[in-house]
Amino acid sequence: MATSVTASLISFVIIMILNILYERVAIWITDFELPRTKTDYENSLTMKMFLFQFVNYYSSCFYIAFAKGKAVGYPGDPAYILGKYRNEECDPGGCLIELTTQLSIIMGGKAILNNVQEVLIPWVKNLIFRYCTRAASEKLIPRWEQDYQLQALTKLGLFYEYLEMVIQFGFVTLFVASFPLAPVLALVNNLFEIRVDAWKIHTQFRRIVPEKAQDIGAWQPILQGIAILAVATNAMIIAFTSDMIPRLVYYWSFSVYPYGDHSNSTMQGYINSSLSIFNIEDFSNNSKPMWTPYNITTCRYRDFRNPPGHPRQYQYNIYYWHVIAAKMAFIIVVEHIVYLTKFILSYVIPDVPYAVKEQIKREKYLTQVILHETNLKLVTRRLKPLDDGTLTCPEVNLTQEEMDLDF
Repeated sequence: MATSVTASLISFVIIMILNILYERVAIWITDFELPRTKTDYENSLTMKMFLFQFVNYYSSCFYIAFAKGKAVGYPGDPAYILGKYRNEECDPGGCLIELTTQLSIIMGGKAILNNVQEVLIPWVKNLIFRYCTRAASEKLIPRWEQDYQLQALTKLGLFYEYLEMVIQFGFVTLFVASFPLAPVLALVNNLFEIRVDAWKIHTQFRRIVPEKAQDIGAWQPILQGIAILAVATNAMIIAFTSDMIPRLVYYWSFSVYPYGDHSNSTMQGYINSSLSIFNIEDFSNNSKPMWTPYNITTCRYRDFRNPPGHPRQYQYNIYYWHVIAAKMAFIIVVEHIVYLTKFILSYVIPDVPYAVKEQIKREKYLTQVILHETNLKLVTRRLKPLDDGTLTCPEVNLTQEEMDLDF
């Protein structure tokens, strides 16, 4: 546990250092593209920044969940990287606790560090500026001039606030199966951050100029993509990282006839069935231990392989293939059920309420009526009746001011 926590802390420090580098690279690439409008610039920067952050924050969690300890071989023939580096293995209890440790440290450390930065950085800058200009007292200059000397909001506006929430949303959804407490911690952090942001904006920054926005831009497809990916990652975490599927397979199939000796389904004997037997005389020269502390001939290791002396010794047994089939079936069934439920709810619950749609239609209708009546009045003023009852349109020379008034 100490090693796992230490490794997670070192990983978190490296992630925060790389975060600064990736941010500058994303801004540099976006500036090099020369987007035509501010919206294009923000959308392009959003995609690049999120992809960098996605790899930076989630790569270690994906490695622990789906790669670590999955291809390590067995004691007689361990797997090596480049022929000489032993592949990393999980704890005998599995990698789930290590994934939880990594996720909690990165998520918690990021939330604490961001809140500290949001409070200290603008406060320290304003403190230094007031000290240098000697303008800290309201008796010297008016209050509105003091407010002007506060920190100015950057051109990206709320971009970093959106980025922080999206990264947090990814932690909460992508790996919630391994750390169910993550949504609660995210809720507590957001409740605290609301007050921190309010204090920061009201006391440390100049008054923000409001701007109109059609939508949240590129963040919408990013959130939708994370939600879809979260279904697959959580299903695979339950199937491949936890022991849920092997336990269910043993309970329903291998504890009773024809594979087991029990008359009813039970978990008795599961630990023994999950441990394979290895003959210590079958060690290779590379993996052979220097000495053995006990006078033994066999040892046990966690895997589903045939015992020594079997015609297919140290190869995967029938239990392994049953577990693999059950894992794949579980992933497919869970994904389809969740995706179907998601699409049904999206269809049943509209993005725009019916009352709002009707109000929009009414506003469009009223706009058309006003334009029609205005054009009708304009034409009526231009037409003059003759004595014989016919209408004619005389030449009228109007100034620009009169034309604007008629319009």
